[in-house]
Amino acid sequence: MENLTTLVTHLCGLPHETEWLEFKHNKYNPDMIGADISALANSAALAKCPFAYMIWGVDDKTHDIVGTTFDHQDQSVGDQELDNWLRSLLSDNAEIDFLNTKIADSPMVILRVGKAVNRPVTFKKTAYVRVGSYTKKLHDVPSKQIALWDVLRSSRFETGLAKENLHNEDVVSLLDTQAYFDGIGRPYPSTSATVLKYLADENIIHKQDNGLWAITNLGAMLFAKRLRDFNRLKRKTVRIVNYQGDDRLSASKEEVYESGYGVNFEGLLTLISALVPSHEIIGTALREEQNDYPKEAVREAVANALIHQDLSVTGAGPMIEIFAHRMEITNPGSLTVDPMRIIDTPPQSRNEDMASLMRRMKICEERGTGWDKIANACELAELPSAKIRNYENGTRVILYTKRPFSRISEEDREWACYMHACLRYVNESEETTYMTNGSLRQRFGLEPKSQPTISKLIKKTGERGLIRPLDPDASPRYKKYVPTWA
Repeated sequence: MENLTTLVTHLCGLPHETEWLEFKHNKYNPDMIGADISALANSAALAKCPFAYMIWGVDDKTHDIVGTTFDHQDQSVGDQELDNWLRSLLSDNAEIDFLNTKIADSPMVILRVGKAVNRPVTFKKTAYVRVGSYTKKLHDVPSKQIALWDVLRSSRFETGLAKENLHNEDVVSLLDTQAYFDGIGRPYPSTSATVLKYLADENIIHKQDNGLWAITNLGAMLFAKRLRDFNRLKRKTVRIVNYQGDDRLSASKEEVYESGYGVNFEGLLTLISALVPSHEIIGTALREEQNDYPKEAVREAVANALIHQDLSVTGAGPMIEIFAHRMEITNPGSLTVDPMRIIDTPPQSRNEDMASLMRRMKICEERGTGWDKIANACELAELPSAKIRNYENGTRVILYTKRPFSRISEEDREWACYMHACLRYVNESEETTYMTNGSLRQRFGLEPKSQPTISKLIKKTGERGLIRPLDPDASPRYKKYVPTWA
């Protein structure tokens, strides 16, 4: 309550409303609030302010605290609460929080709006902006539209502030600083001042003008002891759901990995491994439990989901779903590359600072070889090839357990054929540059007698436009194949 009082007092002391600050007494209208949220978020980005505010209970002319009868918790639109109704119509990068307090016994409602990140915040698919004290459609103000896009292109979510006005001890309490130094392979400093200097140099924390510290989104995402301590990031925890069968009707167990991604990435993989089905292999002297999915494939798929997620999407985070015969790893944000060229495309990091630091911590490589490793691990284990599905607001990678060739669908066989051709082509070794009938048989673990079956598969994959013969005039026995784009 004290922090909110300080905030309201400070904002009321400003000489006039700004394009990221609006005062109201009792006036409210759901559509007005939605449009104003869009306008305030976009105007905050233009002003390079982390938040914008709409405050009920303040006279907009005198800035006197007068209290309000408005209570967002009592308001609904149709059969939806106001908060939920607004969130359903705002773009997924909108960040809002209704806060209630009392100042001198006067009820106040504070709507805190996070600045737009990556793209303008919209309401009912329309972007707004503040012009003075008025809310206008963004496309009606071309000068601000151009300026906003310039700001959004140059800004990164990682540099935003997750928590502000912190003392030295607050930083150490909220972040696992030991994990940072362990991750980069440095001994833990002997003084807290040195610890904070290292963190500041890495942009994990930021020194404010008032002398206090702020933890950046980058710092919280990687090193938070509990992501739920950061209101903007609490939905970025990794959810792991285990199902009894192959559908989502029978969830048997759910785990939540609550710490930052860099605190204990190996522990996250161990948790996933404990929930994955395994089978027993009997060797010459020992029995060994082996997971149904290659460890390298799981590691790369999970790391990619964390690193390449769209962090500006609110209300969604990475999720790992384990079924009886497949694993699905989903992250917010659509693919930044063509899924058909995912093996040979140069690396593109959506979150460059996070990718760079995770590379130094040896969690990822940032060389664009993640999918190559996933595909290769599946081939070596003679599993169906991993699939990648691109959605408007998300990306999903699917790993499959082992199954006989006869039980692999035609579509999945053709995808495996294409992936095999891609892997062979991008391999530097001259001996394995091209796919052949024999190499594809070996990839599926088939005997030479399956040559006719594989020939039919190669023909169908070629008819789909995925592969082509290197030399169309070569005899069938000696034909080599490459991806169509090669």
